[in-house]
Amino acid sequence: MKDGGRKQGAPSPCAACKLLRRRCAQDCVFAPYFPADEPQKFANVHKVFGASNVNKMLQDLPEHQRGDAVSSMVYEANARVRDPVYGCVGAISSLQQQIDVLQTQLAVAQAEAVHLRVRQAASLYSPTSPTNSGSPSQAKPIFDMDMVVDQTPYGDSIWIQVEL
Repeated sequence: MKDGGRKQGAPSPCAACKLLRRRCAQDCVFAPYFPADEPQKFANVHKVFGASNVNKMLQDLPEHQRGDAVSSMVYEANARVRDPVYGCVGAISSLQQQIDVLQTQLAVAQAEAVHLRVRQAASLYSPTSPTNSGSPSQAKPIFDMDMVVDQTPYGDSIWIQVEL
């Protein structure tokens, strides 16, 4: 049974105290959040923020907010280890670019769907005359439609020409 990151009976130091090579006290602020079986978790946080700063941040917070704070610090520390320059901002920027591309693709797909619906509706309701023998290939389009999709990151527009 674990209690605050340590086994009862045999006092095993938490990952923070083990890395810092100090005795893990019963009221260690790190123990509930950095268990001994996850040493890399604290190692990255310590590398990015420093043990003293993490200790101060955790002690300044109410206990019910500490878990979320540790999760945020671990996420940012892992991002900084992967990308030392941009950290989380690099990941967020990459995801935002993916969103922009996908929104553009969605707009194009929606325009194609509208085009197909209008074409289908036009073929169902097109007047047939004996001169063109009802051939849809000879029927004139009801209207032409241009659509502008402004989803590129630098404000450039993508023009989609839909002819019906």
